[in-house]
Amino acid sequence: MNRIRQATPADRAAVVSIWSACDLVKPQNDPFTDFDLALQTANSTVLVLEDENELVGAVVVGFDGHRSWFYYLGVKPEFRHLGYGSQLIEALEIWSKEQGAPKTMLMVRNSNATVIEFYKKLGYLVEETSVMGKRL
Repeated sequence: MNRIRQATPADRAAVVSIWSACDLVKPQNDPFTDFDLALQTANSTVLVLEDENELVGAVVVGFDGHRSWFYYLGVKPEFRHLGYGSQLIEALEIWSKEQGAPKTMLMVRNSNATVIEFYKKLGYLVEETSVMGKRL
Protein backbone atom coordinates (compact mmCIF):
# COMPACT_ATOMS: atom_id res chain seq x y z
CA MET A 1 0.00 0.00 0.00
CA ASN A 2 1.27 3.47 -0.78
CA ARG A 3 0.59 6.91 0.63
CA ILE A 4 1.60 10.51 0.01
CA ARG A 5 2.54 12.86 2.81
CA GLN A 6 4.51 16.00 3.46
CA ALA A 7 8.20 15.38 4.00
CA THR A 8 9.93 15.93 7.31
CA PRO A 9 13.58 16.86 7.89
CA ALA A 10 14.27 13.16 8.55
CA ASP A 11 13.39 12.42 4.89
CA ARG A 12 16.13 14.71 3.54
CA ALA A 13 18.77 12.12 2.56
CA ALA A 14 16.24 9.67 1.09
CA VAL A 15 14.58 12.39 -1.00
CA VAL A 16 17.89 13.67 -2.36
CA SER A 17 18.83 10.07 -3.15
CA ILE A 18 15.63 9.73 -5.24
CA TRP A 19 16.35 12.98 -7.06
CA SER A 20 19.90 11.82 -7.76
CA ALA A 21 18.73 8.44 -9.07
CA CYS A 22 16.37 10.29 -11.42
CA ASP A 23 19.18 12.55 -12.73
CA LEU A 24 17.39 15.65 -11.43
CA VAL A 25 20.39 17.00 -9.54
CA LYS A 26 22.48 19.52 -11.44
CA PRO A 27 25.79 21.10 -10.33
CA GLN A 28 24.32 24.60 -10.13
CA ASN A 29 21.64 23.55 -7.61
CA ASP A 30 22.29 22.05 -4.19
CA PRO A 31 19.42 19.60 -3.63
CA PHE A 32 19.95 19.57 0.14
CA THR A 33 19.54 23.35 0.28
CA ASP A 34 16.51 23.16 -2.03
CA PHE A 35 14.92 20.52 0.22
CA ASP A 36 15.60 22.57 3.36
CA LEU A 37 14.23 25.78 1.83
CA ALA A 38 11.06 24.04 0.66
CA LEU A 39 10.37 22.83 4.20
CA GLN A 40 11.33 26.13 5.85
CA THR A 41 9.25 28.38 3.59
CA ALA A 42 5.59 28.81 4.52
CA ASN A 43 4.30 28.60 0.94
CA SER A 44 6.14 25.46 -0.18
CA THR A 45 6.63 21.84 0.76
CA VAL A 46 8.06 18.53 -0.37
CA LEU A 47 5.55 15.76 -0.95
CA VAL A 48 6.80 12.19 -0.68
CA LEU A 49 5.28 8.92 -1.81
CA GLU A 50 5.83 5.83 0.29
CA ASP A 51 5.40 2.25 -0.87
CA GLU A 52 5.39 -0.17 2.10
CA ASN A 53 7.22 2.45 4.25
CA GLU A 54 9.94 3.02 1.61
CA LEU A 55 10.21 6.47 0.06
CA VAL A 56 9.96 5.94 -3.70
CA GLY A 57 8.97 9.37 -5.03
CA ALA A 58 9.14 13.05 -4.18
CA VAL A 59 8.32 16.49 -5.53
CA VAL A 60 8.81 20.10 -4.41
CA VAL A 61 5.78 22.35 -4.78
CA GLY A 62 5.36 26.01 -3.95
CA PHE A 63 2.84 28.80 -4.38
CA ASP A 64 4.10 32.25 -5.35
CA GLY A 65 0.77 34.03 -4.80
CA HIS A 66 -0.17 33.78 -8.46
CA ARG A 67 0.61 30.20 -9.51
CA SER A 68 2.03 27.08 -8.02
CA TRP A 69 5.25 25.68 -9.43
CA PHE A 70 6.69 22.24 -8.97
CA TYR A 71 10.23 20.92 -9.27
CA TYR A 72 12.22 17.76 -8.73
CA LEU A 73 9.37 15.36 -9.48
CA GLY A 74 11.02 11.95 -9.36
CA VAL A 75 10.17 8.30 -8.79
CA LYS A 76 12.87 5.71 -8.18
CA PRO A 77 13.62 3.99 -11.50
CA GLU A 78 12.59 0.56 -10.23
CA PHE A 79 9.15 1.94 -9.26
CA ARG A 80 8.37 3.70 -12.54
CA HIS A 81 5.35 2.83 -14.68
CA LEU A 82 3.25 2.01 -11.60
CA GLY A 83 1.31 5.29 -11.62
CA TYR A 84 3.33 6.87 -8.81
CA GLY A 85 4.33 9.94 -10.84
CA SER A 86 0.67 10.56 -11.66
CA GLN A 87 -0.22 10.17 -7.97
CA LEU A 88 2.37 12.78 -7.03
CA ILE A 89 0.97 15.13 -9.69
CA GLU A 90 -2.55 14.67 -8.32
CA ALA A 91 -1.31 15.35 -4.77
CA LEU A 92 0.57 18.51 -5.74
CA GLU A 93 -2.46 19.76 -7.67
CA ILE A 94 -4.64 19.24 -4.58
CA TRP A 95 -2.05 21.02 -2.41
CA SER A 96 -1.93 23.87 -4.94
CA LYS A 97 -5.73 24.26 -4.98
CA GLU A 98 -5.74 24.33 -1.18
CA GLN A 99 -3.28 27.26 -1.34
CA GLY A 100 -5.59 29.11 -3.73
CA ALA A 101 -3.51 28.62 -6.86
CA PRO A 102 -5.58 28.73 -10.07
CA LYS A 103 -2.79 27.14 -12.13
CA THR A 104 0.33 25.06 -11.66
CA MET A 105 3.49 25.27 -13.74
CA LEU A 106 6.70 23.36 -14.29
CA MET A 107 9.83 23.65 -16.35
CA VAL A 108 11.17 20.77 -18.45
CA ARG A 109 14.26 20.84 -20.59
CA ASN A 110 13.22 20.80 -24.26
CA SER A 111 15.50 17.81 -24.83
CA ASN A 112 13.48 15.66 -22.40
CA ALA A 113 10.81 14.46 -24.83
CA THR A 114 9.76 11.46 -22.70
CA VAL A 115 8.94 13.64 -19.71
CA ILE A 116 7.16 16.20 -21.88
CA GLU A 117 4.91 13.42 -23.21
CA PHE A 118 4.24 12.22 -19.65
CA TYR A 119 2.98 15.66 -18.65
CA LYS A 120 0.96 16.07 -21.86
CA LYS A 121 -0.90 12.84 -21.04
CA LEU A 122 -1.87 14.43 -17.70
CA GLY A 123 -3.31 17.52 -19.40
CA TYR A 124 -0.29 19.83 -19.27
CA LEU A 125 0.35 22.05 -22.27
CA VAL A 126 3.56 23.43 -23.70
CA GLU A 127 3.10 27.19 -23.34
CA GLU A 128 4.47 29.75 -25.75
CA THR A 129 6.53 31.64 -23.19
CA SER A 130 10.17 32.20 -22.48
CA VAL A 131 11.54 31.40 -19.04
CA MET A 132 14.26 33.77 -17.98
CA GLY A 133 16.50 33.58 -14.94
CA LYS A 134 19.41 35.20 -13.20
CA ARG A 135 21.65 33.50 -10.64
CA LEU A 136 21.86 35.49 -7.44
